[in-house]
Amino acid sequence: MIDFDEELKKYQPSAEVENIEEIVNRQDLTDMTDIMREMMKEGKGHK
Repeated sequence: MIDFDEELKKYQPSAEVENIEEIVNRQDLTDMTDIMREMMKEGKGHK
């Protein structure tokens, strides 16, 4: 049987996982909402 308390004591997060938040925040990520907003702005300017 697995002793979860003992396993948690041995747990060490991966350095890659710890750094992912910093890496993601440094990226300029554009999602569909950003794209749609930009398209709507451009469409309003052509009337």
